[in-house]
Amino acid sequence: MKKFILFVFLFSISFSIKAQENPELGAWYMYFGNLRFRDSPWAIHGEIQYRNHNIIGDLEQLLLRTGMQYNLTDGKASFLIGYGNITTDIPGEVSDPFSENRLYQEAILRQNVGRVGIMHRYRYEQRWTESIEFRTRFRYAIFINIPLNTKELSEKGSWYIQLYDELFINGETLDGKVSYFDRNRLYLGLGKRLNSNLAIQFGFMDQKFNQGSKAQLQFSAFHQLYNRK
Repeated sequence: MKKFILFVFLFSISFSIKAQENPELGAWYMYFGNLRFRDSPWAIHGEIQYRNHNIIGDLEQLLLRTGMQYNLTDGKASFLIGYGNITTDIPGEVSDPFSENRLYQEAILRQNVGRVGIMHRYRYEQRWTESIEFRTRFRYAIFINIPLNTKELSEKGSWYIQLYDELFINGETLDGKVSYFDRNRLYLGLGKRLNSNLAIQFGFMDQKFNQGSKAQLQFSAFHQLYNRK
């Protein structure tokens, strides 16, 4: 409990400073779901991300993603191939949103260091947009989950801290208009496992681009479902 109170206090200070530095604070509302097949290593992944330029009401992106996932029986790795559709709009303007179609492949590696869970995600994307030619992008993310009141993150009622950093690297420079560095996301959040299949999470992300940075709140739900077989 002392750790939890200290985290909330530090998080509140960090949030207040960032909000003052960047009054145009955005927010992302996200759902991640996995449909697992019992007695099978296969799963169907699905996610919906509703992203706003501000807290609510000014659409930044609507991201829909799905894919087939293969999980190793020891739970230490999974592999996925999938498709995403992304609708993007300009901030503060009445305009026609533009869409992007995306194929992606990823590998996830998991490990534990004592009570701390660490996950590495490697993702390769192939992207088709309405206004820009075909391009590719590489992404690497490291997630660190620290339980606060339980020994295991999977235990019901577990409160945990999540820290992650994700680096995006463009596969092409598009005639020099875009550099190889695309963006970097740094996140700090607090989560709670409601039961063995559902967790919710709230956090703050700082996203840096070549031309500046943007702060976002994140509200997330992680849901694992099983078929009736």
